[in-house]
Amino acid sequence: MSGLEPFGVRLRRAMDERGPLCVGIDPHASLLAEWGLNDDVAGLERFSRTVVEAVADRVAVLKPQSAFFERFGSRGVAVLEKSVAEARVAGALVVMDAKRGDIGSTMAAYAESFLHKDAPLFSDALTVSPYLGYGSLSPAVALARESGAGLFVLALTSNPEGGEVQHAVRPGGRNVGATMLAHLAAENRGEEPLGSFGAVVGATLGDLSTYDLDINGPLLAPGIGAQGATPADLPGVFGAAVRNVVPNVSRGVLRHGPDTVALRDAAERFADEIRHAVTSP
Repeated sequence: MSGLEPFGVRLRRAMDERGPLCVGIDPHASLLAEWGLNDDVAGLERFSRTVVEAVADRVAVLKPQSAFFERFGSRGVAVLEKSVAEARVAGALVVMDAKRGDIGSTMAAYAESFLHKDAPLFSDALTVSPYLGYGSLSPAVALARESGAGLFVLALTSNPEGGEVQHAVRPGGRNVGATMLAHLAAENRGEEPLGSFGAVVGATLGDLSTYDLDINGPLLAPGIGAQGATPADLPGVFGAAVRNVVPNVSRGVLRHGPDTVALRDAAERFADEIRHAVTSP
């Protein structure tokens, strides 16, 4: 459809070349204020453009949070479209953090919004929610395969409320979070060097040795920096799967703006610390 290599192939290469760091683009009102920007479309555009210009040519992944753009309506979405396109031109892979989840034709429409090669918001991967049943994601899985894109499925999230769903035990004794990991392992079976269907697993969750994180796919790990986790924590949380972790840092980098050099320096520090943590014996 698009001629793109599979997302997992492109992600593995980007992580090896640039380091396994994902920088979030989260232009919430308080952060705009810290940058001295107004909470309006002009401030949003300045913020997003600055982050893309500062780091898109050096980090593996950028992850815009769609909600912070959508709140400004069509003009905010236009800023998001431009940011996604410019980030991809600069060489970063874009994971759209939209956490979409629905059924049937509606799920297919969400998938087309972000995963169709001709969509204005086409992204390299999309975060999705499987809590209408993993099978409800089938339209997104199919379109991601067709377009060379990927998915990150919410599995073991870092928010405390997530446990009431993700830790619920299904018939047979496996909990819901582990069930999602098993589905993803099946999607990625036989793919080399890395499958395109990843899980969202919080870096703040502590020892996850009771879970099989070896899904042959990437593990998007929020929680580094402002939420309390550090790069040094990653091996203890993810164990043998740590090489496939894509740690997300948002405020830890973004608070250094609007100075472009400071943003770059912060991103490079985190990338170096993460690379050291995941490759040290």
